[in-house]
Amino acid sequence: MRVIRKYANRRLYDTEQSRYVTLEDLRSLVLAEEAFKVEDAKSGEDLTRTILLTIIIEQEQEQGEGEAEVFSNELLEQFIRIYAMAKPLPLAGYLEQGTRLMMEQQQRMQEQWSQAMRHSPMEMMREVAEENLRFWQQAMGGGMGAGKSASRSQPSDADAAPDESDTPPDDERR
Repeated sequence: MRVIRKYANRRLYDTEQSRYVTLEDLRSLVLAEEAFKVEDAKSGEDLTRTILLTIIIEQEQEQGEGEAEVFSNELLEQFIRIYAMAKPLPLAGYLEQGTRLMMEQQQRMQEQWSQAMRHSPMEMMREVAEENLRFWQQAMGGGMGAGKSASRSQPSDADAAPDESDTPPDDERR
């Protein structure tokens, strides 16, 4: 786990890369799912939660009024009321589980959308039409062949030359 030290002058120092970092750098680590711990350089106290909350506050302030705001005033007021309860609710577990589920669903939707859009609408219509054609060829041919490939390898009954039993007698041709 990467260790970040916070000094009295509020500077953050990445001990792995031997350089000072910003909150934006730490945000990038979070997005890259790279584990880190922020500790006070003097006391060794774990400051990770405080730094993560600071990153969230900065992100909330960067958003315009009502624009992708995660924490509304009402939600923040409810959090304060939960902390004031004699026995606070075990909210962290519910929030973690709900957020994880929401992110998984978002990922699935993005995957499904990109899969649906891999072809142009005309390409999708062509694929559907070919599938329908194969279905009807199988249904009408009594299950013979699987579409184009089967019809090319073997001539169908319609392509075969008629033999004498297929031709009607002379009196029925008129």
